[in-house]
Amino acid sequence: MTKKKAKVVMVRGRKKTAVARVRVKEGKGQIRINGTPLSNFRPEYAKSMIEEPIIIAEGVLGNVIPSIDMRVNVGGGGQIGQAQACRTAIGKALVEWSGSEKLKRTYLDYDRSLLIDDVRKKESKKFLRKG
Repeated sequence: MTKKKAKVVMVRGRKKTAVARVRVKEGKGQIRINGTPLSNFRPEYAKSMIEEPIIIAEGVLGNVIPSIDMRVNVGGGGQIGQAQACRTAIGKALVEWSGSEKLKRTYLDYDRSLLIDDVRKKESKKFLRKG
């Protein structure tokens, strides 16, 4: 008797200094960000940003999201930077989990930042110049 190994996908998303790591596996449809359920996440604007790739994936793939669990660990940066890092990481994870080329094209047509990290940083202050 050999146990079948569960499919697990781990992906990273970045925005400025914020880094989000997502772990996707089969489950009951729970989405947690730093241990907090997505339904309780605040501020509301950041929550809606994080939900974007999930809503698009449901439209393309059908009813796949309720069968997977997502654990997001995010740190660094500010609230909006963290939300954008989560958004990118979730989008990448859903594409990798499903293996769907149609979902990938849909994300790229909707917003390129759902799949591609934004690694721009603030330029450092120079000596004897304004900040």
